[in-house]
Amino acid sequence: MNTVSQMRIQKPAEEIFEAFVDPEKIGGFWFSSSSERWQEGKTVTLTYKEYDAEGDIKIIELLENEKIVFEWAGSHAVTIHFLPEQSNSTIVKVKEDGFDNKDENLISQLLDNKEGWVYMLTCLKGYMEYGVSLRASLIKQG
Repeated sequence: MNTVSQMRIQKPAEEIFEAFVDPEKIGGFWFSSSSERWQEGKTVTLTYKEYDAEGDIKIIELLENEKIVFEWAGSHAVTIHFLPEQSNSTIVKVKEDGFDNKDENLISQLLDNKEGWVYMLTCLKGYMEYGVSLRASLIKQG
């Protein structure tokens, strides 16, 4: 089972790709920081200062300006595709695999993760197109 979320962003794929892999730029739209530049085979620590939380991801595949694949949460694989369009826009597509079809909380997990990816993409759009940081603004009720 997986989730897929995608959004058109009015910037070239190269700029959007760099926003993910550069530890300084990721703080503008997603995590507050990244321990290092993302590279294939590396394990990177992502930090959310606002929530006093951090987690590790393992970069499985990295094709510059095209695709990032990483593992997180034990068994989840995330693939981010950067699909260039004419007129310097890019569709950013996020697919997350690894959900357990037999888990009694499957639907709530799928909805929660889908919400998270749509939120991240919205923050990415605001950051890339308008230079605003919307990250850490989502409020989740218990």
